[in-house]
Amino acid sequence: MATRCSAALRAISRTRCVPRSNVFASTSRYFATAEKIPASSSTPPPPPTSSDPKLTKIVDDISGLTLLQAADLVTLLKTRLNIQEIAMPAAAAAAPAAAAPEEAEEEKPKEKTVFNVKLESFDTTAKPKIIREVKALVPNLTLIEAKKFVESLPKILKENLSKEDAEKLQKTFQDLGAVAVLE
Repeated sequence: MATRCSAALRAISRTRCVPRSNVFASTSRYFATAEKIPASSSTPPPPPTSSDPKLTKIVDDISGLTLLQAADLVTLLKTRLNIQEIAMPAAAAAAPAAAAPEEAEEEKPKEKTVFNVKLESFDTTAKPKIIREVKALVPNLTLIEAKKFVESLPKILKENLSKEDAEKLQKTFQDLGAVAVLE
């Protein structure tokens, strides 16, 4: 009951817009620089009728409040009725939550974005070409160190490459006659 009352008060305070003419003049929250808005010439829609005159009077009193007064009323009602703040679920959030199990079943595991290129083996006739390519790929290696690297396979050739770079490097070594694997 209490949550419905606070929800109703919140809805009333949001939808009801009161002109700033004489209403704010008596409150301490009125700024001297604010312009006064003239009352609109159109008449407000007729209020819905209720069988209980007490409820009609309460609705009339609440609808006559300013936004600040309605907010103060809501906080006073919350403290007097001991109503705690609860998070109201959004209506739009319910539909995706129902679809989430289906997506989880169909969803593939996330693709890797960082790859290592491992040189596993090579064709013996392509050994000199592979040594030259390894020496060119790793600038600090001498020719002897590149030869030792190629002869002590399997070894990781390059680490932390993007997928495109790793696939290029793998294709380059496969064209030379080596077996390169992405990890």
